[in-house]
Amino acid sequence: MAHHNHYRSPAQSGRRNSLTRAFVWGIVLNMVYVVVEAVFGIATGSMGLISDAGHNLSDVASLVIALVAYKVASKKPTDRFTFGYSRATVEASVINALILYMAVALILVESLRKLMNPAEVDGDVIAWVAGIGVVINGLTAWFLMRDSRNDLNVRGAFLHMIADTLVSVGVVISGIVIHFTGWSLIDPIVGIVIAAVIAVSSYGLLRGSLRMSLDGVPDNIDINAIRQSIIATEGVNSLHHLHIWPLSTTETAMTVHVIVRDPVDIDATIVRVRECVRRLGISHSTIEAETAPCSECTD
Repeated sequence: MAHHNHYRSPAQSGRRNSLTRAFVWGIVLNMVYVVVEAVFGIATGSMGLISDAGHNLSDVASLVIALVAYKVASKKPTDRFTFGYSRATVEASVINALILYMAVALILVESLRKLMNPAEVDGDVIAWVAGIGVVINGLTAWFLMRDSRNDLNVRGAFLHMIADTLVSVGVVISGIVIHFTGWSLIDPIVGIVIAAVIAVSSYGLLRGSLRMSLDGVPDNIDINAIRQSIIATEGVNSLHHLHIWPLSTTETAMTVHVIVRDPVDIDATIVRVRECVRRLGISHSTIEAETAPCSECTD
């Protein structure tokens, strides 16, 4: 006997609309800032501004990809896609992580070139433009903060915006240093530091998104805790064939076979198991109940 359950929060639609607005505002603000940074970076020859503009452009692309993924994920299941299209958010998180590392490579190349061939830059302009970035990146991070706790895609965007805010602070500092000391080499050095910050802060996103793309257990799910909780559930003797994988960056599926103590109590036992795993983050559960151990099962 198998029971299926796909749990969705009643507030999910409202959350999706709120998150869409957050992404749209983030895209608009950051796109405007990318143009401002690029123009002043080229005009002043600042590698710090140009590299940060490139990074912010990759963030705009990431926000657009995430927004499109959420729109696709909201489409209803079909006979061809019986789980719906929510998996698009997982693929989007992989693409976003790869885009970030491409940005790291470009920033490093340009910064090293600038380090080998230094040029005079205007420290005042760098400081003022980067100061605008502190405000814009901080606002974007604030827009995404509420949803960043439960969604890998959103958490990645949120952490990148926080990193961008810190990076912009670094560029402000470099502009101030150039203004007072004339030491222009700090500009490409800041570009290299920016690349290092992006690489380190993005590693968790890359690792988590690749794992989810391969149907690995999401970071926020403790499979051992789920196994122990199922075994401890009233009416359960043992379990096997426990499999957990992501449906999206916010929804997790599970299948399991449980050996029940009393055949008469099968339905009630399945309900208890379902509620148990739902509290541990499983939104879609398929539970097969058996009354005798499977002689061919080893897991």
